[in-house]
Amino acid sequence: MTTVGRGSAEGRITELRGQRVPFVSATVVRAERPTSAKAGDSAIVLADGSIEGFVGGACAESSVRAQAVECLDRGSSVLLRIIPDATPDRSDPVGQVTVANPCLSGGTLEIFLEPILPPVLIYTIGTSPIALALSRGAGAFGFDLRLLDSLPDPLPDDTAAVVVASHGRGEEAALTAALDADVSYIALVASRRRGAAVIESLGMCAGVTDRIHTPAGLDIGARTPEEVALSILAHVISERPRPTTSGENGLDDSSTVQTQQSATDPVCGMTVAAVAASLQVEHNGSTVYFCGSGCQMAFTASPDDYESANGAE
Repeated sequence: MTTVGRGSAEGRITELRGQRVPFVSATVVRAERPTSAKAGDSAIVLADGSIEGFVGGACAESSVRAQAVECLDRGSSVLLRIIPDATPDRSDPVGQVTVANPCLSGGTLEIFLEPILPPVLIYTIGTSPIALALSRGAGAFGFDLRLLDSLPDPLPDDTAAVVVASHGRGEEAALTAALDADVSYIALVASRRRGAAVIESLGMCAGVTDRIHTPAGLDIGARTPEEVALSILAHVISERPRPTTSGENGLDDSSTVQTQQSATDPVCGMTVAAVAASLQVEHNGSTVYFCGSGCQMAFTASPDDYESANGAE
């Protein structure tokens, strides 16, 4: 954990946003004594589980870390209630998750976790009227659209879409680069006939080029450049992967479902984040994760006293 002041925290948030780094903003909204945190305490939680700021002691941090990682996976906010009781209430309302933390010193913490995700990154190639309309409209819908003559090499890993709207200039090179980078959404602004000819000129198998949408956009009867741009942005949204949810509260039931980044502390039974920032030891060829130093020391002193250690699920 890193302690940061309000001014430096705001600067850090600006820095992370500028670098397109996803993170979770964690804010204590209620603290019941004798917890060490108080309402208004806040922290930033990165995807690797590292925490910058203060939202409670090591035990509370473990619960925050585990839920924050899941928040980033889901892309949705949650009110996290950390209680010291052995059995959490299973009737959480929508948007709330209650976890039991037997290591907590007493009292209840309520922490609002809000994932801050970078805007959808779209590269548009060309200066055609449709390309310019895309550039004008993308910001209104919260997209990060970058209008260029050619794609950067390499493409950023989080590139969500590449739209080629250059009308014959550098189309093959841009489409090939997007395919090689496995970009989720690739579109070529062209008539059906010309688009087919461009795709054929790539010399790739149909299984690869079938990923190119041409004509670009959803079929909404678009006529003007602005309408075509709208149909393309709508298509990007419709093709964007979405996390699945389950449970009555509209969230993954974290009390019963573990993500690929979660594990079980073999000492206290808590679900913890299986990430680099969590306390861990190597045992019998597996990584064992812990909620806090007490459980880690207990396990290290006598691992045979506990059932088989759970690494990342």
